[in-house]
Amino acid sequence: MLLVADPDPEVASRVADELGDHAIRAITCSDGAEALLIAGAEHPDAVLAATALPTIGGAAFVRTLASRTGIPVVLGVSDGDGPAAAEALAAGAAACVARPYRIGELLPMLLALRAMPAEGPLLQVGELQLDPGSLTVQLRGQPVRIPMRELRLLQLLMSNADKVVTREQIHDAVWGGVQNSNTVTVHVQRLRQRLGDDQHDPKLILTIRGVGYRLVPPA
Repeated sequence: MLLVADPDPEVASRVADELGDHAIRAITCSDGAEALLIAGAEHPDAVLAATALPTIGGAAFVRTLASRTGIPVVLGVSDGDGPAAAEALAAGAAACVARPYRIGELLPMLLALRAMPAEGPLLQVGELQLDPGSLTVQLRGQPVRIPMRELRLLQLLMSNADKVVTREQIHDAVWGGVQNSNTVTVHVQRLRQRLGDDQHDPKLILTIRGVGYRLVPPA
């Protein structure tokens, strides 16, 4: 199930109808506060939210939803939303898509998010621990807040600790094969930042130039 939060009810209704043709059930609302209430009650697989939501703006909405539920958010970005969208992405939004929406662009993102496993064995790599069931991460005993998409990336790297994971493997596992030349790089940089890894001289997530990345178990 998808929650569509958009200030224009006609836009939200049209998206819900089009997604229904692809077997994705969607519920709609028109402001950020209502969206938070619905997300807490209905636990959708993902949220499609316009960047400029009434009551609670995009960045605050993403930040609040991530802290309470871990539900991934896809941002609908209109002309002029650039700075607000960048802030929301930094707050943990999983992806962004152009608004007005085109079903051909939106559908692959949503299918990839829906395919992301929420369960799995507890992973322990050195002093780094990830529990997919509770969506929690600890590094050296301290909790680390990580958004859903980056958590899935970390899960993949930890499952292959000390092995090289190619960019193609990351695209397939985390984005369902939907590729953008800069997507993996940006999310790895954010994940390093959240884990306190030096961007210029990383010790935890190493770049294997021209191939992909390797996670080194932290001491």
